[in-house]
Amino acid sequence: MAAKPQPHFLFITYPFQGHINPALHLAKHLAATTCAAVTFSTTVFAHRSMFSSTPNSDKHFNDGLITYLPFSDGFDEEGYKRGSMDTKEFLSVFRTNTKSSVSILINDLAASGRPVTCLVAVFFPWMVDIASQLGVPSVFYWIQAATVFATYYHFFHGYESLIKEHANEPSFTVCLPGLLPLQIKDLPSFLTITDDDSDSYFGFILELMRDMFEILDREQARMKPRVLINTFQEWEVDAIASVSTEIETVPVGHLTQVVYTNSGAGYLFNENENKYMEWLETKENGSVVYISFGSISFMKKKQIEEMVIALEESKRPYLWVVRKDNREEAGEIGGGEDGNGNRMVVEWCSQVRVLAHKAIGCFVTHCGWNSTLESLACGVPMVCLPQWSDQAMNAKLVDSVWGCGVRSEVDGDGDGVVRGEELVRCLNLVMGDGEKGVEIRRKANLWKDKALEAVSEGGSSDLNLMAFVQKISH
Repeated sequence: MAAKPQPHFLFITYPFQGHINPALHLAKHLAATTCAAVTFSTTVFAHRSMFSSTPNSDKHFNDGLITYLPFSDGFDEEGYKRGSMDTKEFLSVFRTNTKSSVSILINDLAASGRPVTCLVAVFFPWMVDIASQLGVPSVFYWIQAATVFATYYHFFHGYESLIKEHANEPSFTVCLPGLLPLQIKDLPSFLTITDDDSDSYFGFILELMRDMFEILDREQARMKPRVLINTFQEWEVDAIASVSTEIETVPVGHLTQVVYTNSGAGYLFNENENKYMEWLETKENGSVVYISFGSISFMKKKQIEEMVIALEESKRPYLWVVRKDNREEAGEIGGGEDGNGNRMVVEWCSQVRVLAHKAIGCFVTHCGWNSTLESLACGVPMVCLPQWSDQAMNAKLVDSVWGCGVRSEVDGDGDGVVRGEELVRCLNLVMGDGEKGVEIRRKANLWKDKALEAVSEGGSSDLNLMAFVQKISH
């Protein structure tokens, strides 16, 4: 009897660091722990940035675990720059080009003797149709929290009118099936846009979400649709259960050590690892405040000024990531280490390595899901400064559900800035010796332990991933 062919997973992801990170983490975990072959594909421009220091890797690269092959989105030379064309025009060009180039990629893989067993689409609704036309099974990989997924599901299944009716009432409470009561200010920001914003970037994202859930509804007619989710079963039991009768949600959260033990591929930004890691080695355990707003979110100039006030007043050493594209707002903040060794400012860093370092005592974060998940998995308490998208809901989970951090309160004048005195209060609360701080740190370690259990052999994430591969392979 002939042996079954090796399963081959093709990951397709947007050219954003916040999408590449979780997709690459899962891809590497899948390749390292199962018998599957994995191909990872993002746009040509992002692919070049990922391998900018690697010679002759413009079109193809293999790091021993994964094969990397790019696809064209029509913006190969400089990448897409928001504002260079209107949103609808961009979506039309992007959709047309990616449909064509991914189809060619799948056919080329088949012709080379490596047919795709399953396409893993990271928020690419139309990729499911492409895969179906080519006879390739596909699955969505949801890279935000299960609670956020459930919120979108219920929005599109009976709660859209209610939420839109109260979109301008931040304190209005919405009770969605199976979820904790949520105020409008806690919801993903795309859900509270007005009709006037339908042609905006927010409107564009909301319609993509609608497309994805319509595809899932369509699949229900023949079988229960399956969605991989970047979370741990033990972290979001209620949210997962709230949609379980309609959708097979598969929590495949994992820890990210595999990312930096195999290859440096993945970063679209440059970083000087040794300098800040050596600086952390000089600090006491749990003493350093780490600040980062991720790969897309910006800190307003006023917010940066208030942050400086708070950090100086707190008198704690800090490591601050200020991206190159946020430097204009940063004003006088210089790079590198200051004269007394109390601060380190960098343009980018290996966040998981930083969060895993014993010197880190607190993470001041915008609460993007990647940052939230990594902080939880490393047992680091958080001070949350959410801005948009899913960040307010993640902050709600950190503060009200998991109890491993605190959500800061913005100033009442409507500019969305957290004042220096509020940040000092939050830092003292999370890092101080009071009863609240001790409890926050205890819970941070509790959720870390649950994550470790989930990814260990026989844990929930381990079993879920193995079962998924087995189903796809048969």
